[in-house]
Amino acid sequence: MLNISHNKLNRKVTLTDYKAGKMVFHRKHFKYFNRFLKIFAVMAVVIMFLPWTQNIKGKGYLTTLMPDQRPQTIQSPIPGKIEKWFVKEGDFVSKGDTILFISEVKNEYFDPQLVERTGQQITAKELAVDSYKEKVKALDAQVAALARERTLKLEQARNKLVQAKLKVRSDSIDLEAARTNLKIAETQFDRTLALQQEGLKAMTDVEAKRLKLQETQAKMISQENKFLTSKNEVINSSFEISRLNASFAEKISKASSDKFTARSNQFNAEGQVTKLENSRTNYEIRNQLYYIKAPQSGYINKALRGGLGETFKEGEKLVSIMPSDIDLAVETYIDPIDLPLIKKGEEVRIQFDGWPAVVFSGWPNVSYGTYGGKVVAIENYISENGKYRLLIAPDSSDHAWPKDLRVGSGANTLALLNDVPIWFEIWRKLNGFPPNYYQTDSSENMSKREK
Repeated sequence: MLNISHNKLNRKVTLTDYKAGKMVFHRKHFKYFNRFLKIFAVMAVVIMFLPWTQNIKGKGYLTTLMPDQRPQTIQSPIPGKIEKWFVKEGDFVSKGDTILFISEVKNEYFDPQLVERTGQQITAKELAVDSYKEKVKALDAQVAALARERTLKLEQARNKLVQAKLKVRSDSIDLEAARTNLKIAETQFDRTLALQQEGLKAMTDVEAKRLKLQETQAKMISQENKFLTSKNEVINSSFEISRLNASFAEKISKASSDKFTARSNQFNAEGQVTKLENSRTNYEIRNQLYYIKAPQSGYINKALRGGLGETFKEGEKLVSIMPSDIDLAVETYIDPIDLPLIKKGEEVRIQFDGWPAVVFSGWPNVSYGTYGGKVVAIENYISENGKYRLLIAPDSSDHAWPKDLRVGSGANTLALLNDVPIWFEIWRKLNGFPPNYYQTDSSENMSKREK
């Protein structure tokens, strides 16, 4: 509507005289609002300078501090068939308690007296070993006897050789004497024959000398024959020594070969005894494996293979068990950008799932329902989820963790870092900067020592 009239209505009518006008044009609410804005501005400035604890948030779950305290499954090292269960899910079992009984499924172990029969085989092989030992002793005695007999026989043959050589010398002397006698007889015969031709000797003397010459020739031939016979005896004696050496060497070699064969059989039997003893021990241990026992005290979580008569292979999971005596810890994950800020011994606040808590991430002292922890392990290799794994143990200087916590439940963690003003934290987050990098007191002390 155009304001072209000279009659100004707002000058003639006062709106503040009306009740609605009084409520609209009342000026006191501006005063209160301005006061509120001033107080809020002062409080905001003060809050901006309050301390704020930088932190790294993470989400994880409850686990155990020691690897042997974590939930585990029980496997059978041998294949078998389930025959009887001795527990049910939720039961508490002590270390060494029997959980189930299994039977054999391989035909080579079906014999119920397998261990006893293996023991009988061991006894038989041990007797065979003793027999081979006695045979080796007998052959050793035989070799010693042959060696003694060879010594005596060789000594006898050598004596015979010496006798033959002496006889050769004696016959050679006799032969030389016979030759001398032959020359003398020939000389006498020639002289007598010459005297007979001159008429000085009778014909009978010539005939006597001829007879004597012939006798001397016969004796020389006989003596020469004896000499050759003696030389032949020397050769025979030498040959006899060689024959005795070869004969006894063959006998001793055969006896030694039999001894080594017996010893080889002995060692083979001893090896079979050892192998059978190993088999018997394996059978005894295998019989003990028919009873699946609890490796430690704990609670039966779940039977992974049920029923009776069900077969399974070696290494298959049969039942899961949760140890009873455990040290709780929290396994959480952080981003790679925050990894350099975390050190062992870092303080962490933890909120457990199922436990009410009021959490002020920047003011851990005013948080309610959170529990303290400390970093005890930092993984050096990134996990499959693209984050690094931390292991947090309870802080002994803080409140004890609830007793009713269970492994596997969730937990939210706040790793406490440096204290900064709130305005700095807001500025850092607006610019996307990481928290302040700082070193703990222990690392600072170490760096000072190095300097």
